[in-house]
Amino acid sequence: MAHRLAERSDLESPLKPPTRINTLLELSAPVDALSLLWRAPALIGAPRGDGRPLLLLPGFRADRYSMWPLKGFLKKLGYRVYDWEIGRNDGDVDGMVEAVAPQVETLAARCGEPITLIAWSLGGAVARELARLYPDVVREVITFGSPISGGPKYTAVAERFAESRTLDLDAFEQDVLARNKIGFSQPVTSIYSKSDGVVGWSASVDRYNDQARNIVVDGKHFGLGVNASVWRAIADTLARSD
Repeated sequence: MAHRLAERSDLESPLKPPTRINTLLELSAPVDALSLLWRAPALIGAPRGDGRPLLLLPGFRADRYSMWPLKGFLKKLGYRVYDWEIGRNDGDVDGMVEAVAPQVETLAARCGEPITLIAWSLGGAVARELARLYPDVVREVITFGSPISGGPKYTAVAERFAESRTLDLDAFEQDVLARNKIGFSQPVTSIYSKSDGVVGWSASVDRYNDQARNIVVDGKHFGLGVNASVWRAIADTLARSD
């Protein structure tokens, strides 16, 4: 499949928002769904799951239904896959962490083991905070197209997001940096695309956790949830987890 580990130069690249060309090219995101057709043989060969529980977290302004294609794939591999239960992602990361944490704790108790979190875009910020604040019930974090550095600052919607919430982007970036420096101990993987037109790819690189794996794929931000390379990268990551 077309995914690879990031090179050192990616981890050291300056933080930048997506280019205008990449943002305009988000209109081609449906092509990612079509890639499932011609890459189906490689997906069929994805490693089987071990039945561990997974919780899926959607991106900004999306709900659980946006994750259902991926959910179906992971269930076929043999994992126990759950949707989050708080409706639409409204952009309030701290509020969503508080709302989702009880579900994660309940799932972990019911399943008898910590939960792996798999998240798209801003859902990744929620997943990472859950891992940091609730280490006993979060086994692993896998994100794709997620803004890890800078909060919304290095996204295509930075100014609009800041205006809607009366947010100081520079101050918020420093808050995010402070949280990232604390880090967490669980396995963490960030999947990103250099043609992402919503989140600047350099902001999706995990530069903070020594155990982090960064994986590069091809695709547009709005198509990552139905991107065959993303699906295979997730399957391969789950299969190698300790």
